[in-house]
Amino acid sequence: MNINEIFYSIQGEGKLAGVPSAFIRTGRCNLRCTWCDTPRTSWQPTGTDLSVDAICEQVATFPAKHVVVTGGEPMIEPDIASLTYRLKKLGYHITIETAATVFKTVACDLASVSPKLANSTPRSREGGKFAESHEKNRIDLETIRRFMAFGDYQLKFVVETREDVGEIDELLSQIGEVDPCNVLLMPQGVKTNELGARAVWLVQQCKDRGFRFCPRLQIHLFGHTPGT
Repeated sequence: MNINEIFYSIQGEGKLAGVPSAFIRTGRCNLRCTWCDTPRTSWQPTGTDLSVDAICEQVATFPAKHVVVTGGEPMIEPDIASLTYRLKKLGYHITIETAATVFKTVACDLASVSPKLANSTPRSREGGKFAESHEKNRIDLETIRRFMAFGDYQLKFVVETREDVGEIDELLSQIGEVDPCNVLLMPQGVKTNELGARAVWLVQQCKDRGFRFCPRLQIHLFGHTPGT
């Protein structure tokens, strides 16, 4: 598997925010979000090929009961199923963080699904050369539903402008049967001032709809820093 980093921190986002966790970050992605906060896993991918055994050995050095498999896009890695089933056999709680554009049957206790909105399409970045493929692939309704069917799930949306919330409303109506308590709205940004400015109005949008507001604790605690 192509791995960008393995580290121990707290979960900064979503239902399990604050929980000490081992993070396995894969090093490749099939999308090119214009605001991607981990460009080293998409725009300028860097990583090391590691076996499932080697990954699990590194994870075992941490005092963690929870493992977060993230990316990039972990579902495009060929050994992702083997890794998750090994981790489950070892007794870990497993969160899979995915954009839900590719589905594979994996061991998963929490499916953290982050469908990419139109605000992610890179229409000008690098001359817009990735815009068409990104726009074509960023939403797959059936794959989103399949991840939700794992059981415990969260739909986590990166929100940049007020207009994005209307797009989320429409997408949720297309998905169907979504518990509002499992919908998380997270402000876009990698600086505390950006996050704070968007949070002011985004919290009200969550209150109006019964959604959860999703802070980014890792940014507030550590800044935009790899390994956190």
